[in-house]
Amino acid sequence: MRINRIQSDELHPTPGYHHVTIAEAGRTAYLAGQCPLDGSGTVVGPGDLMAQVDQVAVNALAALSVAGAAPGDVVRSVIYVASDDTAELAAVWRRLNAGPIAQAFTTAGTLLGVAALGFPGQLVEVDLTAALAG
Repeated sequence: MRINRIQSDELHPTPGYHHVTIAEAGRTAYLAGQCPLDGSGTVVGPGDLMAQVDQVAVNALAALSVAGAAPGDVVRSVIYVASDDTAELAAVWRRLNAGPIAQAFTTAGTLLGVAALGFPGQLVEVDLTAALAG
């Protein structure tokens, strides 16, 4: 599998992600948005954004593994944060980039502040797309 991440001199510098990601044609895994839920479906860390980020990372790593992928196979990410505070959005970005799935965020991606997410008390969600070998 060949994944090519590209920066362009015509676009602004980034804090670690690439503006364009190109993956050879092949199989693709589209992961459902990974929420801060534990194995029983309970929201982890109500009111604790960083605890929820950590649970989302654990869940995303597990989902990638089930697909036969790793963080380095991710070709697109979308991070949703239930906040309009840019400092909180930046803190989520930093935490994800310091955790076990950091390599997933070197690719094309988007970070969004949203009004609400699907579960009561949910503050963050991560949506990943991965290119698979073969």
